[in-house]
Amino acid sequence: MAVSMNRRYFFFGSVLAGAVPAAGFGSVPSLRALGYKPYYDKLNVAAIGCGGQGGVILNNAAQTENIVALCDVDENRAAANFQKFAKAPKYKDFRVMLDKEGKNIDAVTIGIPDHMHATVALNAMQRGKHVYVEKPLTRTVWEARLLRDAAAKYKVATQMGNQGYSHEAIRATAEMIWSGVIGDVKEVHASSTPGTHPTGLQQMPPESSVPANVDWDLWIGSSNMRAFSPDYVPYNWRGFFDFGTGQLGNWGIHALGPVNLALQLGAPSSVELLTQENQSKWTFPSKAVIRFDFPQRGGLAPVSVFWHDSASPNDADAYKIPGAENELVLPRSGNLSEKGRGAAPRPGGGGPPRRPAGARRIGAGGPDVKVYGSQEPPSPPQPGVLSGNGAVFVGSKGLLSTVERGEGVKLLPEERWKDYTLPPQLLPRSPGHMLDWVRACKGGEMSVSDFSISVPYVEWVLLGVIAFRVPGKLMWDSKMMRFTNNEEANKHLKPIIRKGWELKL
Repeated sequence: MAVSMNRRYFFFGSVLAGAVPAAGFGSVPSLRALGYKPYYDKLNVAAIGCGGQGGVILNNAAQTENIVALCDVDENRAAANFQKFAKAPKYKDFRVMLDKEGKNIDAVTIGIPDHMHATVALNAMQRGKHVYVEKPLTRTVWEARLLRDAAAKYKVATQMGNQGYSHEAIRATAEMIWSGVIGDVKEVHASSTPGTHPTGLQQMPPESSVPANVDWDLWIGSSNMRAFSPDYVPYNWRGFFDFGTGQLGNWGIHALGPVNLALQLGAPSSVELLTQENQSKWTFPSKAVIRFDFPQRGGLAPVSVFWHDSASPNDADAYKIPGAENELVLPRSGNLSEKGRGAAPRPGGGGPPRRPAGARRIGAGGPDVKVYGSQEPPSPPQPGVLSGNGAVFVGSKGLLSTVERGEGVKLLPEERWKDYTLPPQLLPRSPGHMLDWVRACKGGEMSVSDFSISVPYVEWVLLGVIAFRVPGKLMWDSKMMRFTNNEEANKHLKPIIRKGWELKL
């Protein structure tokens, strides 16, 4: 038992050995008073954000727990789940819901635009509620650290919604890297397909009257007030600096997950925007390449991580992986799920289904959402060229690639993978991302993306969001939470917060 627990803590971070009672936190009266429940009791869960991905995680929680209250500023977006959970009281203002229903709420799922994650999560934690917050957790570094500190202060269970962190393959990836099968990893390339949200805008979107179904003041929340535009709601806010984190926060946080875990990355020493297309004052560019440099970490070599934002296989400057000229770099088949150990089931841990191969692009928020960029199907992958959602580890002894959120892993070239035997399991497997959090809410082991674990990861990814806006190589001092060579970049570490919405522990 001691060996298993030590491995768990080595992997997941900051829980001290011996801190968890044998029967779980829910078995201890003093901890039940802190908001934990016995395993056999169902949590009373409230959902803030009930459409889109917010609806997905609401329904994940509903598979095993009670749904007792719902909140959404957009009645139309939430309509299907409002009807599905008809008996649960409905609200537009999360503060009113927490005040009126608080005594009956144990935990809260939060699936709303990035700019309001910290505001809503902090309010819930201050009331002693466990929180599940969709990726990329927050829009800025300062907000991420605030949530980490709040979770520790208010002693609640937390989880960021990067579902790949609970998959079998991400753990196998780490075990393979640590076994030395590809040698020292000094370079990683990760990428995403183009999003459907706006990029490269050269003027602000047109203003419009606020529709009756949307409470615009509550949607804006802690951000500075501006006129309504249908180009923000319900999904395309993701492309705007003031509200979202672009494809880096949308898919990068997934594709880079196996990289962060396997290479135990910690804080980078620098981040730099290398190239971009269609720069904009208001939105993320249409394409970009960002480089993160990490120093040596224990026995792990220094490594450079390259993020290829919105990579296309037909781009003249698309990245070509040396040694993989005849390989599909991010394979959709032939990975871990078809080799020896299958992918572990993930009840309550999935996300929205991927678009079928060759299908026309639709707005990621649904068929009613405006699509920016080409609506044609993305170009098929080309041998040796990096495109799609995933990552390639370039080692001194070979190549390894992961797919999507880390749900697939394989060695390259294909011939090497055919006869490869996976190393022994070192890391514990997960029951599913949502169930992992539910267990933590009931006093069980710390969740895999508890804020004490996810915030250091989120932090370095969010530095890339700043690099989109500030040119040059930015030198990062994590301890002081500042760039040492660029005051303009430091201005983007903390959001501008509207009066009356201030955030304090």
